[in-house]
Amino acid sequence: MNIHKSGFYTKLVHAGEIDDQFNSATTPIYQTSTFSFKSAEDGAKCFTGESDGYIYTRIGNPTINALEHQIATLENGHGAIAVSSGMAAVTTIYLTLLSSGDHIVSTDAIYGPARNVMEKQFIRFGFQSTYINTSNIENIKKSIRPNTKVLYVETPANPTMDITDIAACAKIAHEHGIILVVDNTFCSPYLQNPLDFGADVVFHSMTKSINGHADVVAGMIIAKEKNLYHQLRNMMINLGCNMDPHQAYLVLRGIKTLGIRIERAQQNAYQIAQFLEHHPKVAWIKYPGLKSHPQFNLGKQQMRGSGSMISFGLKGGFDAAKILMNNLHLALLAVSLGGIETLIQHPASMTHSKVSAEDKIKAGITDDLIRLSIGIEDIEDLRNDLDQALKKVS
Repeated sequence: MNIHKSGFYTKLVHAGEIDDQFNSATTPIYQTSTFSFKSAEDGAKCFTGESDGYIYTRIGNPTINALEHQIATLENGHGAIAVSSGMAAVTTIYLTLLSSGDHIVSTDAIYGPARNVMEKQFIRFGFQSTYINTSNIENIKKSIRPNTKVLYVETPANPTMDITDIAACAKIAHEHGIILVVDNTFCSPYLQNPLDFGADVVFHSMTKSINGHADVVAGMIIAKEKNLYHQLRNMMINLGCNMDPHQAYLVLRGIKTLGIRIERAQQNAYQIAQFLEHHPKVAWIKYPGLKSHPQFNLGKQQMRGSGSMISFGLKGGFDAAKILMNNLHLALLAVSLGGIETLIQHPASMTHSKVSAEDKIKAGITDDLIRLSIGIEDIEDLRNDLDQALKKVS
């Protein structure tokens, strides 16, 4: 059976499966640091690349490789590289694609630590960066310099929910010899495949929707072409930020229900978004599934669904937001997203707290912005929880 021609749900269940001597129904955990060789000659061939045998788990492991193969299949990429966290994916990408004096153009509202590590740490190595609202394509054109090597976008953006046109970005990037990187964490491969729209590299924090159970920290990088894949893999091996086999096993378990979980969560999210949009204490809301979203039509073109992430603000600003968050009983006041449970947080003081006040305002990360990740609970329970908390907001 050609798994690449199968439907998405079939790929979730069967892509990446490996054969073992006991015919296990699930991929076994190869919890080993090293692998023995059949002979000295065999060991030498493994190190030269003449043989594809396993050497050491930092370099490769059957359990981890099964997950890599599955994600590469789901994202329609040449190959995937599993890493220890989403930030390990970000760091591997930066260090692979940028050298001293190189410039990166990026979405201003990306995940806070991904921006912070560039502006506070990699600046020491001569990396240059410009952060803009990439949903406005003209901003990208104006920001490109002769030394720009990477265009890095997150769509929808975290936490503003702005949507960037991936195909338009790819056209601009490739006209200038620039590599397009897309953070696809908010959507997962179930809702969006950036490589199909011209991206060169896509990555995920698999801590979020792909695993979906709030029990694993993990990341994945997928490259469209062979040469770029090998560059990224070699960097990961040298950095030593590989995934652990048990991590990989847990993600392989979680990903099998990705489609079912997202379908349920986004059904809930659409109804919650409608509830909030018409609530008298809500000042504004951004959700890709609402026609009021500025890039509603673009979202329909490049996403297969609206997802489970909502950003909104209350008329009472941050003070009202604190009252709401402190009075919820079902939704957890916690960072992360894309899991089976509903989470709520305040980006300006939490995930994006290390971004300067001026840059937060420019990026649209206002003090009144609340980020809501909708889970798979019963919709009436979620709505009732929000309603009772909102009633306490003056």
